[in-house]
Amino acid sequence: MGYLLRKLLTLVFALFCNTIIAAGDTIYSRDDDNAITLIFAGDVMQHSTQFNGALRADGVYDFEPCFRRIKDEIAAADLAIANLEVPLAGKPYSGYPAFSGPDEIAMDLKKTGFDVLVTANNHSSDKGGKGIERTVKMLDSFGIAHTGMFRCKQERSERYPLIVKVKNFEIAILNYTYSINGMRTGAMLVNMIDSAQIIEDIETARLSSPDIIIAFMHWGDEYKRYPNDEQKKLTEMFFRNGVNLVIGAHPHVIQSMEKRYSANGRCDKLVAYSLGNFVSNQPFLNTDGGALLKINMLKDDAGIRITWAGYNLIWVYKPKENGKTRHYILPVADYENAPEKLNATFQKDIARFANNARTLLNKENIGVGEYRILPPRRKVELLQRIEMKPVEVVP
Repeated sequence: MGYLLRKLLTLVFALFCNTIIAAGDTIYSRDDDNAITLIFAGDVMQHSTQFNGALRADGVYDFEPCFRRIKDEIAAADLAIANLEVPLAGKPYSGYPAFSGPDEIAMDLKKTGFDVLVTANNHSSDKGGKGIERTVKMLDSFGIAHTGMFRCKQERSERYPLIVKVKNFEIAILNYTYSINGMRTGAMLVNMIDSAQIIEDIETARLSSPDIIIAFMHWGDEYKRYPNDEQKKLTEMFFRNGVNLVIGAHPHVIQSMEKRYSANGRCDKLVAYSLGNFVSNQPFLNTDGGALLKINMLKDDAGIRITWAGYNLIWVYKPKENGKTRHYILPVADYENAPEKLNATFQKDIARFANNARTLLNKENIGVGEYRILPPRRKVELLQRIEMKPVEVVP
């Protein structure tokens, strides 16, 4: 009876702390400094329709409504990372093919709870070296940790790999892209995929003895739902050289996710080949959403291990309001069967996205299932905790 009572109390505690309960999950207190929750999001795009829709009458670009429905989930993570696929190159703002987005997009991502933005992608130098220089300058001024582009070689040598401290974890973050679309960078630098350089960077990262090494990659074939041979080859190279988490972006559609185990049987590696779009205005099949990847990790005397990993499907709702197209990121599970929230056309669209994503991931994923966000009773508590324990960037 005592054992059953303890188990019941543990479950009640977990529910009040909004811990996700799933098969194989390890339940732990959110105050445990040797346990960490990470969330990864895919491509943050800024097409002209997006920033025009976010422009208020007072001239301020307000993206907060776009993120409002998933803000609690992002803020609840100890570390949240996304791919900023738009330079902050200043006015005039522009969409595809040469992007320059309002500074407010980065500011509102920070307000949403993102701690780190990776910036190495094929649009990094859309506005040349000046765009890179201003992007780095603005992210620094907003206090947003970032990596992937640099103003000079010395800056790269001093700030790369990015090392952050969260709870009792020291985490190294790497970021590379397959291309910069043939644009010039001047004296500025964008991390390119180069195996020899990557291995050297991993060795540099390991000098800090990090608990976790993350590689956030911009790779693969656009709109293809399966990873190509290069993605698979690079993943194996990362794992052989001590990287724990390999996260992918660029295809703009979701690709598969896999847990991996070391020789001692510990699950300490995971690859997500592509998380799709976090937010965009792309009209192509399967580009109207993506996945949030959530990973729980624990540190003990034997090292680190993944105790649970799951994905939460998100979809971009694009209604017309006052003559403008607005963009709202919605958790699929909360809206796919809610005709009172979405009309018949949007219900059809979200159902198509969800069905295509689940059909792929249910077949291809290894050890990473879908989860649903529990009803939030946590907002004030978790936002206070985030403010008290911010991500610390190690010089």
